[in-house]
Amino acid sequence: MRAAEKPEIAALPIFAEMETEQRERIFANAFLQVFPPALKLFDVGQKPDFLHILVDGLVELYTSNGDRTTTMAIMRPVRSFILAAAYTDQPYLMSARTLSASRILMIPSALIREAIDNDRALMQAAMKELSFGFRYFVRALTDMKLRQSVERLGNYLLVESDERGGAFQFDIPIEKRTLASLLGMTPENLSRAFSALGSHGVNIEGSVVQIVDRGKLVAFAKPDAFPTNDIASLGL
Repeated sequence: MRAAEKPEIAALPIFAEMETEQRERIFANAFLQVFPPALKLFDVGQKPDFLHILVDGLVELYTSNGDRTTTMAIMRPVRSFILAAAYTDQPYLMSARTLSASRILMIPSALIREAIDNDRALMQAAMKELSFGFRYFVRALTDMKLRQSVERLGNYLLVESDERGGAFQFDIPIEKRTLASLLGMTPENLSRAFSALGSHGVNIEGSVVQIVDRGKLVAFAKPDAFPTNDIASLGL
């Protein structure tokens, strides 16, 4: 990592409260790299050589079984992934690839394990990251079990709106094929779901979503009763 990059990285939530000596030791052995879109970062079953921290960009976490592939999560800045594997030194249960040009900090896993064990502030930050990941998958599993596909899409759009301060118009940040996989749908079903949401207060043109009647969409999708601002950005 170049000296000019250190102040920005030191200000990231996971590092902000660390002891200076421990943080400098991590920085001396870390790599901050820019990766192009559609680049595979690691595979299921691979041992975690690094903890990855997404500073800029988008990363897809996904898994496969035979010829079937499904999106598990979309990573947004600033989050680590996959901390659970890096800390326990266990094989990855998901693969990762960039969806856009992404700037990623890579810290050797052995070093991050040692630092977590010896720095209270980093340990607390790591616990928070793992908690975000746990809460995300509880919500995702609840969403899959309790909502029909059109309701899942409606709930996703409400979460995206909330992430933008309640915006009524926004661009879908990922390709529709990836969104369909994230929501457990086929692209064809996703297209039909968007059409169905037209009668529940949503207009869609290309990748641009307009929520023209939020109350109607809320009544249909029945979003979680508890705050959902931990869904779109998580650490796993």
